[in-house]
Amino acid sequence: MNPTALTVHQKSRVLDIAFDDGSAFSLPFELLRVYSPSAEVRGHGQGQEVLQLGKREVGITGVEPVGNYAIQPTFSDGHNTGLFSWDYLYKLGSEQAALWNDYMGRLQAAGFEGDSGRDSGAVIEGAATAAKGCGHKH
Repeated sequence: MNPTALTVHQKSRVLDIAFDDGSAFSLPFELLRVYSPSAEVRGHGQGQEVLQLGKREVGITGVEPVGNYAIQPTFSDGHNTGLFSWDYLYKLGSEQAALWNDYMGRLQAAGFEGDSGRDSGAVIEGAATAAKGCGHKH
């Protein structure tokens, strides 16, 4: 599986990636950051994952290619140790809904349910409306 296009959109904070099987995904920077495949995020074994907080506004300040198999983004919070292989980016794209649900559940369980730019089922743009006070508990 190889990418045919990769675009970083700073304003909307998404990384668009298309693959040679015809699949294309828009991956929010927040999703990439909280699922970074680094030891800092993943920990050193099952159950050692570190819940990432306050990443809804995170940006990507640079992206370095790693050989022909991965990219290494630098996030605006300084995190830059995650190597995102093409396979891993494909997994993040194809399992995005389940990964968001898992992350939101972990935030809620830890008492940080309003910490993400993702509201249940809302798109990123909808988060700005929610922040202005739409009457719902967030």
